[in-house]
Amino acid sequence: MPPGSDTSAAAVGDSAPPRAAPRPGRAARLAALARREAARTGLAAATGVVLAFAFPPYDLWPLSVLAVAALALLTHGRTARQGAWTGFVLALPFFFLLLRWLNVVGYDVVFGLSAAESLFVALLGAALAVVSRLRGWPLWAACLWVAEEWARDRMPFGGFPWGRLAFANTHSPFTPLAALGGAPLVSFAVALAGGLLAFAVLAARRPRGNGTPRGVRPLLPAVEAVAIALAATLAGYAVPVPTKADDTVNIAVVQGDVQKPGMDFLGRPMMILNNHVDATLDLARDVRAGRVRKPDLVIWPENSSDLDPFQDKAAYARIDQAARAIGVPVLVGALVDHPTKAGYVYNEGIVWDPRTGPGASYTKQHPVPFGEYVPFREQLSKVISRLQRVPRDFYPGDHTGVMKVGPARLGDVICFEVAYDEIVRETVNAGARALVVQTNNATFGRTDQPEQQLAMSRLRAVEHGRAVVTAATSGISAVVGPDGTVVQRAPEFTRQVISATIPLRDGTTVADRAGAAPEWALAIVGLLSCAAALLIGRRKRPEETMNKKGQQ
Repeated sequence: MPPGSDTSAAAVGDSAPPRAAPRPGRAARLAALARREAARTGLAAATGVVLAFAFPPYDLWPLSVLAVAALALLTHGRTARQGAWTGFVLALPFFFLLLRWLNVVGYDVVFGLSAAESLFVALLGAALAVVSRLRGWPLWAACLWVAEEWARDRMPFGGFPWGRLAFANTHSPFTPLAALGGAPLVSFAVALAGGLLAFAVLAARRPRGNGTPRGVRPLLPAVEAVAIALAATLAGYAVPVPTKADDTVNIAVVQGDVQKPGMDFLGRPMMILNNHVDATLDLARDVRAGRVRKPDLVIWPENSSDLDPFQDKAAYARIDQAARAIGVPVLVGALVDHPTKAGYVYNEGIVWDPRTGPGASYTKQHPVPFGEYVPFREQLSKVISRLQRVPRDFYPGDHTGVMKVGPARLGDVICFEVAYDEIVRETVNAGARALVVQTNNATFGRTDQPEQQLAMSRLRAVEHGRAVVTAATSGISAVVGPDGTVVQRAPEFTRQVISATIPLRDGTTVADRAGAAPEWALAIVGLLSCAAALLIGRRKRPEETMNKKGQQ
């Protein structure tokens, strides 16, 4: 055996496999992840702020398209987890700015609701990342936006649809599309335009190989995407918005005003009611003096009677006095004790005839959770003492608000119900010739909320081809034409009576006849595209693994 053989064998036997580098701790991995995602996170948060300015009172609607494009770019080619984080980070500042009018209740409420709503956008972000690997992904992404809004419109506790893309586009080129497919079609078109812009950016930045022809030809996909985005934006101009009146009616909207905004807007008992009675009596004097044309009907806002007129004789007498003085029916907003369930109240619109008194009524179908009723009251009240400020639960109504008020068949929806597609649509399909939104915005006076709610009325006018009358205790009371134009409006915190002639229409729009079908169809397509992308991804992974092994 050669002299050096033992040494060589020993050297070989003593050699050990190299040790793997120690795995960094969880904190180090999180820190590295934060550094790696910092720029993307910052861009997402900034996009959320930009998106808030697309909504009232700023109304910079093109920002809604740009924000959709930005989210598409930030989630393109990412993992579902990264997309979810991006969506959440974008949504949190957006909803916080959009809903900051809730600070009259508390900033913790603003943050809590914003976080809850952001979870839906987190799911959207994850889905956008997944479908970004599919051909034609801008189309699937637009459908997913509709699916996300569909879910927020319904869950939990009946949903909270504030912040839908359509509500930032109530007087934009997209708006007429509401007459074809309602708010969901408007949101779809906005999201499609934004997704196509993102596609154009990615196509323009695509690396060019040596074999790529020179000139403008490589940019054609980007140019085509921009052209289609422009067509989606301008398509609304080709949609006819029906406005021709079958009849007209003269109305007077009474905005009685309140003492102060905030949670304690009611002030002393009968104060709000007296404000509206006195304004109506003044109107009656102006009519008798010939200064104002006599209306066919008078509309008061939600909670214009701060006492139950069926239980309080003084309240009944004051409303009756106002109706008899003006000599036409008055639509009164009042809180009425439930006849059989102690502790429950109805939020009602009541037709008050000058001769026969109270008649037909509509009860709000969708009370606001934690504002008009407390879910799990017994359990939550022990933990959250603030819920005691909602002493009684509102009991929901079970039918639409179509009522004969004088010569007109009006459809009443109350306050936040104007945000819900199905409530307004069912009211129109039940025979409403014009819509009335009785609302009490005094709690959120001098915030963005009244402007945001008025924007919804504008969209509903186009969607259903109906005049929409908003009657608010403290403003903004307004008359909106069937084309979405604000014909008249009263400033906040003033006592004012709006007199107007509004059109009454019997015809229905395509959106009325189609109902919720377009929304369901688009949402289902979005979910199926996401499922298809996941299935394709699972099939590709084994193939990629086999290819790698073959190369080795």
